[in-house]
Amino acid sequence: MFFGIFFAFWRFMEIITLIPTLGMLAYFVHIYASNNALTPNYILVLFIVSVLGAAWAIATLFTYHRSKHNARFVSFIDICFVGAFIAGVYELRGISGENCSHITTGAPYQINFGIGSLTFDSLHFTANKQCSMLKASFAFGIMNCIFFFITSMLAFFHGNSKDARKETYVHESHVSRHGHRRSGSHRSHRSSHSGTRRHAYV
Repeated sequence: MFFGIFFAFWRFMEIITLIPTLGMLAYFVHIYASNNALTPNYILVLFIVSVLGAAWAIATLFTYHRSKHNARFVSFIDICFVGAFIAGVYELRGISGENCSHITTGAPYQINFGIGSLTFDSLHFTANKQCSMLKASFAFGIMNCIFFFITSMLAFFHGNSKDARKETYVHESHVSRHGHRRSGSHRSHRSSHSGTRRHAYV
């Protein structure tokens, strides 16, 4: 039960962060495709990984009852996505040092209250849209490295616990059958012994 709650929570977190990521990167892919130009690797790698990761997260979330029985396989695929997201983030690492927003001061303005006045400096905020989108995709990529690692560990430990319970059940059933056979042999031995005693009295 606890596995299902934690697994679903982190799957939701992956989906929530992956859908905006692939949407923003699809914007750049569309621009390059419209201009008949090749999409740079630093955009294309993270875009492909985000599409595949979102599809995998949605599939395993809505087929939870099947995926929990294949916990080891889910854990392996998730840890592969961790490596893929690390590669995508590494390709996009150049955006981390960019400043996507600028704040400049404009002409001051004055407010008169009758008994006095206050002077304020106006501020102008400008942001580079494309830079901000790439930086947000970079941050979401790092977050998904952590999220997929968490779901991989959850699935791995869930698979180990299921194997341990299965081995315990097999061992207990073997012991119970062995005990049943021993008790049956004792009863047959007693019945045969009593039969010989009756025969001796006759």
